[in-house]
Amino acid sequence: MVSGGTYGTEDIVHGAGYGRAILILLLTPLLWSLPTAFMIGELSSALPYEGGYYAWVRRAMGNFWGFQEAWLSLVASIFDMAIYPTLFVVYLTRMFPWFREGHRGWVVGLVVVAACTLLNIAGVRVVSTTSLWLFFALSAPFALIVVLAPFKYGALLHAVTTPTTSKVDMIGGVLIAMWNYMGWDNASTIATEVERPQRTYPRAMLVAVAIVALSYVLPVAALWMTGLAPSAWETGSWAEIAGLLGGPLLRIGLVIGGMVSAFGMFNALVMSYSRLPLAMAQDGMLPRVFGKVNRRRAPWVAILACAVGWAMCLGLGFERLVTIDILLYGTSLALEFVALIALRVREPELPRAFRVPGGMFGAIGIGIMPVLLLGFSVIRSESEQVWGMSSLAFGMILMGAGVVAYFLNHAVRPAGWTTEERPQPAA
Repeated sequence: MVSGGTYGTEDIVHGAGYGRAILILLLTPLLWSLPTAFMIGELSSALPYEGGYYAWVRRAMGNFWGFQEAWLSLVASIFDMAIYPTLFVVYLTRMFPWFREGHRGWVVGLVVVAACTLLNIAGVRVVSTTSLWLFFALSAPFALIVVLAPFKYGALLHAVTTPTTSKVDMIGGVLIAMWNYMGWDNASTIATEVERPQRTYPRAMLVAVAIVALSYVLPVAALWMTGLAPSAWETGSWAEIAGLLGGPLLRIGLVIGGMVSAFGMFNALVMSYSRLPLAMAQDGMLPRVFGKVNRRRAPWVAILACAVGWAMCLGLGFERLVTIDILLYGTSLALEFVALIALRVREPELPRAFRVPGGMFGAIGIGIMPVLLLGFSVIRSESEQVWGMSSLAFGMILMGAGVVAYFLNHAVRPAGWTTEERPQPAA
């Protein structure tokens, strides 16, 4: 749910160069991912409820902020989920340029959405098993790159590559790194379907931060040794780079791996995001129809409704989708850090199998750097255009719509929201 391998990191090198790209890839998990993982470790061990971060914010700050957390996450998901079919098509066209013509790429993206929707309706075990094997498949080509690159030391200094169209700069590179390292809270929404969540979540989070960072840094560092110019990099160029290193077979492996990565990420995140409407329906915040599940406990109505929204943004382009996604997701993440502090104040005796170290000072301090990093998304969103307006203005409209939606919902169903927490699963 956080990383689909090294795919999607190419524009970081283009915008920042090798040295700064590696520095960004090393610092981002320390300043952005690790604090988030600590926060999620505490909250998921204390409150392993269906709906995850939505349930945490609602318990800590009430119905209004719980609704805003869910709204921001669902709206962010519309743009986040469009990124993965977009990347799938980017890598597909590296091998088959025919798909660039007309609406063929859009149709392929739609097929990805439909296929993952059906897999998720089949149940959580199918999704988790599929994701595990896809991870091994997409990692294999990068392992070969790390092995082969030292034998090509300086050999690609004057390599002729396809001219790039990337316009990503330093700030764009930081935002793409943040996107590559975000999503830690997505696993929290399926807590009731995880064995021993109080122990499993903190361990999984901390180990995953290290694994993801290594999977990004090692291939980029290996390519630095070859002398390949940073200007040769853009989204999808791992395929061409693999061809320079290992020939056509490795290039085909990278292309297939890129498609597998995008498919696998989308597939896993459908499972996460679809649990938000389910939890909200159980609390009375959405119509009961969104709470319908099949015999495998998959919320099939919520999955289908979300899939329609995700399909609507397939044509916006990679960097624009990332900018809007981080702006909205980052705001919802800030609410989660506030919920951590609020629960420390309001419920100090709440059992916590894992606690952020440092007492109240630690709980406050870990949220500072992630919130400050969100400033990059605000800077960039002022220059990005979406449907004739800046991404910042567009994002503010979407955030304001959440406030309107809350009060409309409350007016229609003033007594329809449950005040009782759903029971926790057994430890």
